[in-house]
Amino acid sequence: MASYCYRHTNRETGVSCSNCGRPICPECMTPTSVGMRCPECARQKTQIRRMPTGTSLLGVGAERWSATNILIAINVVAFVAELLSGVTLGGSDSGWVYDHGALYGPLIAGHGYHDYWRLLTSGFLHEGLIHIGLNMLSLWFVGRSLEPAIGKVNFLAIYFVALLAGSFGALAFQPMIPTIGASGAIFGVFGVLIVIAYRRGISIWQTGLAPILLVNLLFDLTQSGISIGGHIGGLIAGVICGFAFTDFAERRGKPAWAYGVYLLVACVAVFGAVAVAGGTGLTPTGFTI
Repeated sequence: MASYCYRHTNRETGVSCSNCGRPICPECMTPTSVGMRCPECARQKTQIRRMPTGTSLLGVGAERWSATNILIAINVVAFVAELLSGVTLGGSDSGWVYDHGALYGPLIAGHGYHDYWRLLTSGFLHEGLIHIGLNMLSLWFVGRSLEPAIGKVNFLAIYFVALLAGSFGALAFQPMIPTIGASGAIFGVFGVLIVIAYRRGISIWQTGLAPILLVNLLFDLTQSGISIGGHIGGLIAGVICGFAFTDFAERRGKPAWAYGVYLLVACVAVFGAVAVAGGTGLTPTGFTI
């Protein structure tokens, strides 16, 4: 039997508030640390209750093949491929997969090299267990909060736009340093969550998102070898896409406009990354291919 939003009775939905159980449409969903909540429950303190069978710990209907889970699986498979090709658990940067997938400016554009695929593949590679573990934990948490609120297509589109923007940011800051990791895309998802919470008048401290974001920022500032530019690029792209989704897709009912913004941000990121990589005038050094 179909369920309809309790505030918009003409809108069919498959998501319910994780606190009171009332069906809610995307416009009424507020992502929190315990799943999607209706506007009323989002303003209340978290209440402990038993979740029905088949519901995830975040209060969202468990989907084995959600976009979030598929992205995590791809990252894990890519990491296993890295291990098989030479990367060690301690994080040594070597092997065929790393050498042909890492983000590295001179190999993307310039001096006869055109490895444009690195703008994407670098976002699925990691240098060790801690690196992939922290990134996948963050992706699982924020992805399962955001995906039900905006849908799989919007989620995947924004994820890859943020990934490209993260590559642009990483190259803009350090074009001669090989970079890998899903952090740029994950920070983009953070950006969308922050915008949605802001648009619905919910404090990110109340949702539980702020502590997670601060932990990631603290890790960035205290660990060496972290691409700050990649994280900033992904976060900016996520914020832009978040406003596009809430303003066009939700409020005005014009999702095509939102997708137009996604495409524009992606194009700027790709052309910007290629321009930065090709404009350095540098040749590949110290990088095996």
